[in-house]
Amino acid sequence: MASLFNIRSYLAPWGLHSYELRLSLEEICCYHQTTSFCDKSGSGHHSRPWGRGTKFTVPNAATVNDFTKNSSIAYFDFFSQSILSVGVFRNTNTMTTEDQNITLTAQCLCKAHTFTTKVPRSKLPLPASICHCTSCRNATGAMYNSNIDWPGSADEIHNSDLKSYKFTSNCKILFCGSCSCPMFWDAHYKDQPQNFGVFTGVLNNVDVDNLINFTRQIFVGDTVDGGVFPWLQNVNGDREKPRRWMERPKDGGELDEGWPAANQDARSEVPPVTDIPIRCHCKGVDFVFRPGNVDFSTMEADAIPSYIEPKSHKHLATLDPCPSCRLSVGVDIMNWTFVMPQQIDFPKKTNGSNFPRNTHDLKSAVDNPDRDPRYGTLAIYRSSPDVQRYFCSRCSATVFYTVDDRPGVIDVAVALLHAPEGARAESILTWHLGAKMMGEWDFERGWRKDLAMSVKDTSERWRIEKGYPKTWRRIAFEDAEKKD
Repeated sequence: MASLFNIRSYLAPWGLHSYELRLSLEEICCYHQTTSFCDKSGSGHHSRPWGRGTKFTVPNAATVNDFTKNSSIAYFDFFSQSILSVGVFRNTNTMTTEDQNITLTAQCLCKAHTFTTKVPRSKLPLPASICHCTSCRNATGAMYNSNIDWPGSADEIHNSDLKSYKFTSNCKILFCGSCSCPMFWDAHYKDQPQNFGVFTGVLNNVDVDNLINFTRQIFVGDTVDGGVFPWLQNVNGDREKPRRWMERPKDGGELDEGWPAANQDARSEVPPVTDIPIRCHCKGVDFVFRPGNVDFSTMEADAIPSYIEPKSHKHLATLDPCPSCRLSVGVDIMNWTFVMPQQIDFPKKTNGSNFPRNTHDLKSAVDNPDRDPRYGTLAIYRSSPDVQRYFCSRCSATVFYTVDDRPGVIDVAVALLHAPEGARAESILTWHLGAKMMGEWDFERGWRKDLAMSVKDTSERWRIEKGYPKTWRRIAFEDAEKKD
């Protein structure tokens, strides 16, 4: 479905991370008016979709069915509820069951790199692997990596100007140097042909149910606490669950679904004051998260940021399947937490200045041609005029996400937190499980339609089984929905 225009909407139920929404006409027909309000913490301007199924009156298009054909359509302004202009919509994703091939496209966030190939339907589903190893997490900024063998031409990849990072002696990551999106694994093993694996997050949402079958989850042991592994067990929908391995299958150590038991020590009521490294794979980005730099216990209740748990003062951690983040990190579901700038610092005390105390100063510091060397390989991609995505320019890892009208909030990639208790960092984070996820409606069709909902539902069952309470944010949102 062709994209017509972009808007950005801050969606309260999913935390403070903003969602850069790319709308097709079909989606314009489904979305209703958004309303705006200000979060009491002062963290920014938010808006929320009020409903679905509303059919707007659009010139030159009689019915919703017309929108799926070549047709004149309008750009609709949600805020003024008015038609802005009329354009032409062309459906580029029409497919019938009679088609023998599907078109598979891999594309980065900034669209500088696009790779396309045809795949016979008889070859589906394509087997995919999920890896939870520390190296994959630190090289992408995502809590896991998933990939399939690329069924298209290797020459097209060879001839591209994708940047290359030496991940291991046998494997490189090929990523976009502009937006940092990791797109391919370039694997070279002795006595084996060269193999390109494509990150599943960069694949288009082809309108088939069985494009991919996740066959295994490997290196789960690296997470210590399980990471997001327990919530990915039903990603194939009604099909067979992926098998689970401590390391590689050839090394043995197959795991049952209950591994590991809940780590009670990691769920202490008071977060530690110790430093938590924020570090990418190549160590070109090396900061430290110091939760104790802000004493929330001294604040009035209405002054505590909305991403801080009111009693334990832990930070909210979210499940984020929004398309922009998916195309930025190369995985289908990203994970963020939210911190104040004064909680981030450089790992060693020097005579230099402190880490910036607001996001505007951070942007200026990283952009400065004569910048402080302690920022290392940190780079910026502006995915919208007021949005900054920070990443490692050497290994591609996503690091931070900031928005101009939230100068006091930095979104941090959870996968770069090196907490001693495990990948979920539960001594300092509270996970927003079973709640509405930012951008989850993008998964309502195509091969991803069961993926986000399965993760949401599985995480909710896991939460109940392990005895984790609903987050304060989820309770507040559900209470508000009841009143509506």
